[in-house]
Amino acid sequence: MKRVFFIALLACYAITGIAQDNASSKLLGSWTGKLHSDSVQFDLTLVFHFKQTDSMLRVTMDSPDQSMKGFPCEVEFLPDDSLVITLKRWGITYRAHLNDDKIEGTYNQMGWTAPLMLTKGEIVLKRPQHPIPPYPYKTEDVTFRNEADSATLAGTICWPVGYNPKSKRKPTVVLFVTGSGQENRDEEIYDHKFFLVIADYLARHGIASLRYDDRATGASVGGDVMNATSEDFAHDAAAGLEFLRNMNSFSKVGLIGHSEGGLIGFLLSGQGLTDFLVSLAGTGVKGDIFAVSQHNRLMEIMGKPDTMTVEKIRQQSASLKVPWYQWLLDYDPSENISKTLCPVFALNGDRDQQVISSLNLTAIEKLLPKSKNNLIKEYPGLNHLFQHCTTGLTNEHHGIEETISPEVLKDIADWINGLGKIKKRK
Repeated sequence: MKRVFFIALLACYAITGIAQDNASSKLLGSWTGKLHSDSVQFDLTLVFHFKQTDSMLRVTMDSPDQSMKGFPCEVEFLPDDSLVITLKRWGITYRAHLNDDKIEGTYNQMGWTAPLMLTKGEIVLKRPQHPIPPYPYKTEDVTFRNEADSATLAGTICWPVGYNPKSKRKPTVVLFVTGSGQENRDEEIYDHKFFLVIADYLARHGIASLRYDDRATGASVGGDVMNATSEDFAHDAAAGLEFLRNMNSFSKVGLIGHSEGGLIGFLLSGQGLTDFLVSLAGTGVKGDIFAVSQHNRLMEIMGKPDTMTVEKIRQQSASLKVPWYQWLLDYDPSENISKTLCPVFALNGDRDQQVISSLNLTAIEKLLPKSKNNLIKEYPGLNHLFQHCTTGLTNEHHGIEETISPEVLKDIADWINGLGKIKKRK
């Protein structure tokens, strides 16, 4: 749910790169350019890395605006400082000429063409909210096991500043659950370490946390990914909640879920497995309705007719045969949301173009059992990552220095700390 690809450039499959002999030393290093399209009104950053290995020129491509890195390319070095770079799986060809300190050429993908000029070097990004060690709190690397799916999940506990294990006063803890796609424990996307920033803030405000690498990602091993659905990933999260409870070190055990993680949060909270839930841009409507709303919002921004329907989305999904996507389209969260009796803080940005706030947040508010401890809040000017933004489109995420709005960080910590008198789940 975090990614909308404006061109069919990147898929979750690797290809084999091919290198050429006699590479020009002028090309070695990184080259960056902007791919522009008037039809969809975006500029997409592309970075090509040229590296000499064993007398061979090897090239990889990054699309940082789409949070995709290290895709092997095939390169042909031609006379007169010309070259051709291809990614055959996606029908991509870049024909260019090295001209002093620039590479100038034409990008072609399945008939769509655009000029692309590369200059030497990479864009240096600032991430002022990323915490830098040494931290004023203790961290601990741990593993826990989802036996049913043969998955061992590796993660990091952040203990609150001033935590004393001998104290009778136990801190509250949250389990982080990432959005769609295989993410590491920091939910590192668009070069933002989204969960690390939140965990750091919570630790500085008296709240412990556990964030973990998704199954078969980072230091986590085992567990089927290709055939897994959100329900399977929920089993991993449930194992994490059980692990935290069995530590007997915490007063309450809650969950913070982003995007698909918010969906998982309601799935588990509806079963009574959490003491509280923070849903960051979680969905509140049936999956096929959610998918239609996401597609039509993008079409609206592009100035095109919003003609997608549930019937059409169903026809498309049938040909894809992706278990995760099919499960998502079929899943209706209303029952689990209506059974969620623990305190809930559901929040979204009004410029989120992936999980539409006016649709999903409204549905969550309507379905949730009434409670004075619940908080439903829409933030003006924030996108899917809760950054202050211009359009809310995903190609903005990478270029924004802010990882997450300070107001959102404060609200999350204040709300959790305000649950001090709420009884934990028995």
